[in-house]
Amino acid sequence: MRKHYLDNIRWITVVLVVIYHVFYMYNSEGVPGGLGRITNLEIQYYDIYQYLVYPWFMPVLFVVAGISSRLYLEGHTDKEFVKSRTMKLLVPSTIGLFAFQFIQGYISMSLGNGIDGLASAGVPKPVIFLIMVATGSGVLWFIHLLWIYSIVLVWVRKIEKGRLLETGSKTPLWMTVLFYFPIWGAAQVLNAPMISVYRFAFYFVFFILGYYVFSNEEVMEKLKKYAPALIIIAAVLCISFAVRYFLILGGQNFADKPVNRGPFFAACAYFGTLAMLAGMAKYGNFSTPFTSWMSRKSFGLYVFHYLGISSVALFFAKPHILPAPVCYILSLVMGFACGYLLYAIIAKIPGYRWAVLGITKDDMKKKMNRIK
Repeated sequence: MRKHYLDNIRWITVVLVVIYHVFYMYNSEGVPGGLGRITNLEIQYYDIYQYLVYPWFMPVLFVVAGISSRLYLEGHTDKEFVKSRTMKLLVPSTIGLFAFQFIQGYISMSLGNGIDGLASAGVPKPVIFLIMVATGSGVLWFIHLLWIYSIVLVWVRKIEKGRLLETGSKTPLWMTVLFYFPIWGAAQVLNAPMISVYRFAFYFVFFILGYYVFSNEEVMEKLKKYAPALIIIAAVLCISFAVRYFLILGGQNFADKPVNRGPFFAACAYFGTLAMLAGMAKYGNFSTPFTSWMSRKSFGLYVFHYLGISSVALFFAKPHILPAPVCYILSLVMGFACGYLLYAIIAKIPGYRWAVLGITKDDMKKKMNRIK
């Protein structure tokens, strides 16, 4: 039986990511990568949204990816798993950069006048293009890490030969609480020095916990019983985190050290993830035509949404053509519009859809059969 709550977690989380990136684009907390403040407000109180969701919304996606990997490997070989993950993850995040995502690189670099700066410094155009391609990876960092984790998982499975899965199925509730400590420890190591989202150890722990622990029905049944309590705990933690770092400490950078390596951040990340898992397993394990549609389109929305948001920032917000409130609303609308429209168009172009989205002819046949 399909676990609909996993599908619902994916699309709901991607929607949260789209909203987050709108606020992130115009944030006043000094988080690099966006355009920055476009209002005259001394304090942009709505920026608190970023503090509420950032610690946990990507960890929960890695846990879901770990669970999904377990479900896939129950009916497929390691070789099929590696082939599938390479097609779906590595191709779009490498070849796709040259096929399409360099456009995102151009937009992102233009926001910070990076292209003009490199040109004036005498950097050759081919080198500028390669930098543009690398910059275009943007939100694809998630699938970069996910592909690496998938390959590592295959090697781990060969070593442990199923013993860890059996152990994971017997995980008591008190042990799930103690998993917080390895997560906090992992937050301290294997962090990329310049690109803060590449936290190799931190997200890997979530992925592995998803595969070996939370993919087991025995564990999820225990968590479902305490879903209301976990939701309350997560809400208190995340609200307290937001109040401390946004209101009390004046808007500290939540996406980099020392904040994102602290015990408070790790607690929000882990218990927020537990609350999402348990809550959706208990209350969100259903499918409707709407949720099914949102689930099918969530990958495209994730891959393309930031292009719409950043384009509005470059062409309308940066030159102050439109008022700030209009730029926020238009960015949100274009985030969804670009996500859905580009996915619908590119998914229909043979060859190109493989390079950009990892969609093969067999994938399209399976899709048509499901529709029939």
